[in-house]
Amino acid sequence: MARGTLRIFLGAAPGVGKTYEMLEEAHRLGKRGEDVVVALAMDHGRSETRALLEGLEIIPPKRMPYRGTEFEEMDLDAVLARAPGTAVVDEYAHSNIPGSRNPKRWQDVDELLNAGIDVLSTVNIQHLASLGDVVSAITDVHQAETVPDDVVRRADQIHLVDISPELLRQRLGDGKIYAPEKIDAALSNYFRLGNLTALRELALLWLADRVDEGLAKYRAEQGIEESWPARERIVVGLTGGPEGEVLIRRGARILNRVSGGDLLAVHVRASDGVADESPQALEAQRHLVQDLGGSYHIVAGEDPAGALLDFARSVNATQIVVGISRRKKISALLGNLLGGGVGTRVVRDSGDIDVHMVSHPLGGHGTRPSRQRDLGRVRVTVGFILAVLLPAVLQALLLVLNPERNVATVMLVQLSGSIGVALVGGLWPAILAALWSSLLVNYFSTPPVGTLTISDPQNLLALLVFVGVSAAVAVVVDLSARRSKDAARARAEATTLSDLARSASGADDMVRALLEQALGVFQVRGAAVFSLAEAPGGRGAPGTAGAPGPEWRLTAAAGELSAGETERGGADGENIEEIDPSTRLVLFGRILPASDRRLLGAFGVHLEAQLERQQLVASRRQMLRLAESNTIRTSILRAVSHDLRTPLAGIKLAVGALRHDGARYTQAEQQELLATIEECSDRLDALVGNLLDMSRISAEAAHPLLRPVRWYEVIPDALRAVPEGRVRVELPANMPEVDADPGMLERVIANVVENAVKYAPDSDIVLVGAGGGLSAVTLAGHPAGELRIIDHGRGIPAERVVEMFRPFQRLDDAAQTTGIGLGLAVAKGFTDAMGGSLTAEATPGGGLTMVIRLPLSTGAPFEARHQQAPLEPQSAIDRQRHTLPLTASGSDAG
Repeated sequence: MARGTLRIFLGAAPGVGKTYEMLEEAHRLGKRGEDVVVALAMDHGRSETRALLEGLEIIPPKRMPYRGTEFEEMDLDAVLARAPGTAVVDEYAHSNIPGSRNPKRWQDVDELLNAGIDVLSTVNIQHLASLGDVVSAITDVHQAETVPDDVVRRADQIHLVDISPELLRQRLGDGKIYAPEKIDAALSNYFRLGNLTALRELALLWLADRVDEGLAKYRAEQGIEESWPARERIVVGLTGGPEGEVLIRRGARILNRVSGGDLLAVHVRASDGVADESPQALEAQRHLVQDLGGSYHIVAGEDPAGALLDFARSVNATQIVVGISRRKKISALLGNLLGGGVGTRVVRDSGDIDVHMVSHPLGGHGTRPSRQRDLGRVRVTVGFILAVLLPAVLQALLLVLNPERNVATVMLVQLSGSIGVALVGGLWPAILAALWSSLLVNYFSTPPVGTLTISDPQNLLALLVFVGVSAAVAVVVDLSARRSKDAARARAEATTLSDLARSASGADDMVRALLEQALGVFQVRGAAVFSLAEAPGGRGAPGTAGAPGPEWRLTAAAGELSAGETERGGADGENIEEIDPSTRLVLFGRILPASDRRLLGAFGVHLEAQLERQQLVASRRQMLRLAESNTIRTSILRAVSHDLRTPLAGIKLAVGALRHDGARYTQAEQQELLATIEECSDRLDALVGNLLDMSRISAEAAHPLLRPVRWYEVIPDALRAVPEGRVRVELPANMPEVDADPGMLERVIANVVENAVKYAPDSDIVLVGAGGGLSAVTLAGHPAGELRIIDHGRGIPAERVVEMFRPFQRLDDAAQTTGIGLGLAVAKGFTDAMGGSLTAEATPGGGLTMVIRLPLSTGAPFEARHQQAPLEPQSAIDRQRHTLPLTASGSDAG
């Protein structure tokens, strides 16, 4: 009997819709006339999933007792006896009740497959055995239900059921996954946006690996032995011409053929520039590369082919894309004869890197950008060759064409040849040509002919003029070439710096961004800026007799620097550029040639401007703080004149009434007046406390006394003033300690909760905390603890979230609310002082969620205390059946 086929619906998390799609597939198979039964399907109370069970044949589950409770399991014998064509079996990783025929449900499925029955099943990525530790580290939840990876790999088809994390959270908030009382806790723990994103990535990567395995299997079956790289890094060489867009798109298409890789576009800019390089084209190509998910680089180099290959090797490139030459065929042929063009040399010297020579509309039909340079070694060599051959050739022609040997004609022709040599080879080839031509003229044309004797002084003068004119023309040509090269180099340096500034302008730290750009421009491994540290008291100034040398401190760095290089302030660096007497730019990795020193100097000037800009920004920020403090003082005066007078007036009125001699009050009236005094006093105390706290925060005088704190220590006191029944606390039993000041943390929670109670009067307030252990909650890249204060009130517009945390701000000044708008400002100030963060986000379904994050404590763990939430032991099956993924592995919810 042929073994049945297994099709698994894989999901990243509960609620993505695995069971729903599996049942839809069962309906499709049934409509095609296939025999389909539902052996087991869990609807988890979801009406949409339950509706799909209608119209399908269902084999009743078997009820099995365990610890006084009955559980439903798949009736394997009944399914085998029914022998359908296809069986629907939910939760592939499920553990069966003790006493079942097989410990695991996937073993039950194996029996169905061996009986020739096709099976549809579901599994979540967190239940794969190989990913258990990874998922636990991400979600802080231990997965008790697992299935071996190779068992899942044996499935004939694996179908990924994928939805975005945002949509999944929205479904959860709409009540489509869990009961309403469990939504807030689930959103704040297992269904955090970061958790869902990481689980989704795990599912996609695991499935991509299965695709690679299928490819390897196919190659083995077909006998294909060539290497098929699974990941590529493609470098596209740009010349600065309009053909660059064609090359970039070709590189992107090549990259799209594989499962993943990197696209890097690099423009090699020589120090002497390129004549028709188009900044507009390069800028458009930079944007195109970024739109395609690649990166753009500028590299300085005298040899474009060599620089391109060096860059490709430095980034471990697997392929290079270059365009065919834009020169016309004759020019390209001559170039190849002289050593090859850029593309030809890249192909010749690429080694094990594949090179694509891409045709484009300008190939062979235009002029390749010509490099503006001085005469160079090749031209000088050609000039010397012409200086030897050209005068002799011209003299031979004159002997044939000018038998009369007219001296004037001969000298004019030879002078033209010498000038031609000067135009090609410069000064020294021109002098050699002039001397050699003068000797030939003297020997063959001036009397006495056949000797080197000059009898006529006029002929001697003519020969001297001949040599002088050739030398003068050569000097002019040489100076013109050098000036042209200097101008081209200056233009190239300006263009490079302009490109670097434009690339770094969008970065948060422009100094570091420029240093990172310098790594590619100068092809070095490290770049750093050092500042001269002020000499501490008692030490001599740098440079004085008997005093230690100057002490340099690292200001900014990029690339790879050793500890010794940073400690010595770059004193042993190969390339040091003094930006000013107290700042230096140092490059590590290779000694720069003299041609790059000017660019390094210009780079240093640019960095100096950015450093000054940072100082100006810091000064401006300080001025804004001073202005803000002044605004706070003004607002405090306004608050004292209005909001503080209201409770004082209430107290005075009540006390005056009690002290009035002629008034007679009943016991109830006296209690009411006393209650008014107490209420106004509490309001006044809270207002004054917030004003004092805000003053401490604005004066940067709030210094917390940090120690390990458990959330349960401070929450009861923080909620003392909140009406009973308004707040529900749902914290996991194993929440870790955080580093905090207990008093400050209590004020933070109290102010946030009071604000929620005030602006969400018809909603319960829920306090939810993240789980214990090193959870996925991070703060500045480090593990953190989190408390979420959730309400389902009217919420706040996104554009007003930042404004909400400013002092003296209220959601709606027209509303009948008390207070002066300092509660959230104080809460945020205290949280920041403790090294944490206070943020706001919209509650799914409406409302506002305030998120308090504090760094996890690194101190010794506290002993058990009565404030700590009790740990309630549960069996693995109880946890699986009755709890959220918050504290256990959770049942597979499709």
